[in-house]
Amino acid sequence: MKKDFALIIVFLALLNTGFSQEKKSFPIIANMDHQNTRMRYKVVSSNVLDKQKLTAAYVGEISKFGNENYESLAPMILEKSIPEIQSYVADKKLTYRDLTLFYLYRIHKYELNPDLSLNAVISLNPDVLKDAEARDKGKKKGLLYGMPILLKDNIGYDKLPTTAGAEVLKENRTKDAFIVERLKSQGAIILGKANLSEWAYYFCNGCPLGYSAVGGQTMNAYGRMIHESGGSSSGSGASIAANLAVAAVGSETSGSILSPSSLNSLVGLKPTVGLLSRSGIVPISSTLDTPGPMTKNVVDNAILLEAMLGFDAKDSKSVKNSPAKDYVKDLEKYDLRGKRFGAFKNLLEQANYAKMVAILKENGATVVELENTNPKMDGFRSILSLDMKKDLPEYLKAYASSNISAKSVKDVMDYNLEDEFKRAPYGQELFEGIYKDTLSDANFEILKKTVYENAVSYFDGHFKENKLDFVLSINNTHAGVAAAAFYPCLTLPMGYLEQDQPQGLTLIAPSWSEKSLLQAAFAVEKLTKARKIPKNYK
Repeated sequence: MKKDFALIIVFLALLNTGFSQEKKSFPIIANMDHQNTRMRYKVVSSNVLDKQKLTAAYVGEISKFGNENYESLAPMILEKSIPEIQSYVADKKLTYRDLTLFYLYRIHKYELNPDLSLNAVISLNPDVLKDAEARDKGKKKGLLYGMPILLKDNIGYDKLPTTAGAEVLKENRTKDAFIVERLKSQGAIILGKANLSEWAYYFCNGCPLGYSAVGGQTMNAYGRMIHESGGSSSGSGASIAANLAVAAVGSETSGSILSPSSLNSLVGLKPTVGLLSRSGIVPISSTLDTPGPMTKNVVDNAILLEAMLGFDAKDSKSVKNSPAKDYVKDLEKYDLRGKRFGAFKNLLEQANYAKMVAILKENGATVVELENTNPKMDGFRSILSLDMKKDLPEYLKAYASSNISAKSVKDVMDYNLEDEFKRAPYGQELFEGIYKDTLSDANFEILKKTVYENAVSYFDGHFKENKLDFVLSINNTHAGVAAAAFYPCLTLPMGYLEQDQPQGLTLIAPSWSEKSLLQAAFAVEKLTKARKIPKNYK
């Protein structure tokens, strides 16, 4: 009976996803028995967007560009760092228009192929080639100049809708977010928007990472239907893993950059809240939200971070003078000798982690073994719920376009119930929790203070007692407590598990330690060179 019910669900999913070819149905049917319950997909393709229209505006240019040009440019672009790509432009072997067309060609090649699509890209800038031509004629301003960047689709950009993956916001036309203004001022090219876990994975409970009503199910380039994409910056992770853009911007409340970066063999930085502006970004929590860079290597991460810096008077957490600004030029000014790293004893049982610890020791670092005690995080979810209950209506009032009728969490829930399979196939349990969660303002402030103090006390017990520079973790294992303590984190590739599943080494340090995090990661990256391109996207 259970098997028959599963097949009925699959059949309904196929009808709703528009899959008409028999070969497309097999992966979904097989996936219904996936051992990871979060990966038992009900829907794969978007019910909201027509995927075939993604590159429709550029089909003519893509056709003229052709496979010969694509193959000839690939060695200068695939897996290359921003400085390397810029050197080819300087030598007149590559133009910014060529670079942009290369990515458009690649998005068309993979995202429109049902056997290889990652559902990573939601939309493309309609003027992207004009923007690239303008960069070719303009005066270079910095390392990010002319580089095509993808934005997580909760980040405002005036040429494309900002949806947060939600059907209710599918036509939400907003102004540029503050960080997008900064990127454009540096000459970056906004290539388009990346898929995400709907409402930044604070919507449904236990649902697949990387699913949104607008974008469909994001998949992992290292194993479609095999490995999770990570979330909530799922499309940002999958797209850069597959080289669909130079770099991407994600956002994190608790693990939403670290998770998809580590699971897609990327470098992902979750900065201290306040280093980068949040204005114009669809929120979960004004207490904990922050955008951050997601890249294939550390130098690109530093370049993208530096380009987004700037004081934003509209963001109450924004800092006027960040402790460090020269993230790029100071990358190599670092020596691992004498630096002190904390490594959790229970994580040392994992081979890749133990190998990284051994490499650090071989290169002069001191590693202190730590007991992995459990910090008191009671009430952490309530911070997210109570913030979002207040912050989402404020965003909708200040930034959403006038055609968006929803003004609150309750309005969104009611809208979704009108067509639940299309708009909320996995339910909206977390939104229901937001609606029901009540706490006085005074008690809410006490809760935030208590959670913060518990998180800081947890890390102080490691950092101060052992005089550490960094604590080492895996993937997003300690993302929640780091978020609550306002500690920045950086994850970088450290190896692979069975079936090529990526795994990341995550460095955690006290607030405003972004510079030393990048420097240490740069040193580790040089020693390990762990990232490899996914085999089906070479």
